Amino acid sequence: MSYFYLKALHIIFVTTWFAGLFYIVRLFIYHTEAQEKPSPEKEILSNQFKIMQKRLWFGITWPSAIVTILFGLSLIHNYFPINNHPWLIVKLCFVFGLFLYHLSCHRILKQLLNNSFKYTSTQLRVWNEVATIFLVAIVFLVVLKDIVSMGYGLVGLILFTIVLMLAIKTYKNIRNK
Repeated sequence: MSYFYLKALHIIFVTTWFAGLFYIVRLFIYHTEAQEKPSPEKEILSNQFKIMQKRLWFGITWPSAIVTILFGLSLIHNYFPINNHPWLIVKLCFVFGLFLYHLSCHRILKQLLNNSFKYTSTQLRVWNEVATIFLVAIVFLVVLKDIVSMGYGLVGLILFTIVLMLAIKTYKNIRNK
């Protein structure tokens, strides 16, 4: 019975972690675009975005990531030996990649908090979709738990990524008109 409670909590915190990752990069985009505004609007917006980013990152996103990992580790013993579950090995690789993405968002946050804007809003829009790719890959692996489906899923993930990139390019062209 405790397995299902742990699994439910794991899913809840995965959801809040992804919500934080999706929203933080949106805030990065808005913060970056605020730099194009005239003074004092630029300074007012920048200060507000810094407050919002810190609260989201340290109040929701980091705690959710840590709790997600803790609950995930508490569930993993149900799949021993792990080599009998190749889907789980691939999922853990994606989760590791997601955590690296999380750390890179932390690095971008630190840069923005120090008024260092190294990425354009378009680059950040593309970066925002990386979390979506991780989400799609992880959910399909967890639900399907099948090697053949993983192959189809990989092809689908590549196609999904191409569609996302085309959508971003189209959106940029529309905004520039």
